[in-house]
Amino acid sequence: MKTKIKNFDKNTFSLTRAISKLGFASRTNAEKLIIDGVVFVDGKKVTNPKHRVNIKKNIITINKQIIEEPSKIYIILNKPKGLITTLKDEKNRDTVFKCFENFQLPYIFPVGRLDKATEGLLFFTNDTKWSDKIQSSKIDKVYHVKIDSIPEENSLELLKIGKMCDKDYLKFKDVKILRKGKKRCWLEIVLDEGKYRHIRRLLNEFNFEVLQLIRVSIGSIKLGDLKKGNWRFLEQSEIDSI
Repeated sequence: MKTKIKNFDKNTFSLTRAISKLGFASRTNAEKLIIDGVVFVDGKKVTNPKHRVNIKKNIITINKQIIEEPSKIYIILNKPKGLITTLKDEKNRDTVFKCFENFQLPYIFPVGRLDKATEGLLFFTNDTKWSDKIQSSKIDKVYHVKIDSIPEENSLELLKIGKMCDKDYLKFKDVKILRKGKKRCWLEIVLDEGKYRHIRRLLNEFNFEVLQLIRVSIGSIKLGDLKKGNWRFLEQSEIDSI
């Protein structure tokens, strides 16, 4: 007996995901709106987040506002130290979205994350495909890291070989000394993957304390002279390059 194959439509999603893809809200917030009864599909109230819709054919309204797909936007931010990379924080700590407070932007989300103590280059977009491509591919990410001592050459080689840290095998694609003083130095570290607190954990395994950590580039896109807390739209050539 032949198995019947269902037709696949790339424009059909759950209502929760559709609202997110259309750039109106995150999936978490979209689900809350649906359950609260303010979401209508083709004029009918829908309270089931898993309800299937076609974003090209069905008309979705939220609080009587028709939801249409916004233009894709791509942003680079110089993240300051002390901000959490999330839309909202349950402990009411300041988030990276504090940097966009005075600007009228559609729903955007960070591409990956930087921890609270880390500064530097962070992308934002409303393009899920672009975000997924960046996070799933082995694009070089360059960091400048200030540490509390000056490593010997063999230590740098060991950092490139890597080691097990808890349940993760961590290593650097490349690492070199940028500049040094009498007791401290700056390293340039290249990663082509990014595990949880990757740089801090591996340096800690070799008894180096991180004093400052800044991401300065992703692929060909560099932080440049963008000031802390400031942002700009990416040029089309930059978007295409990455």
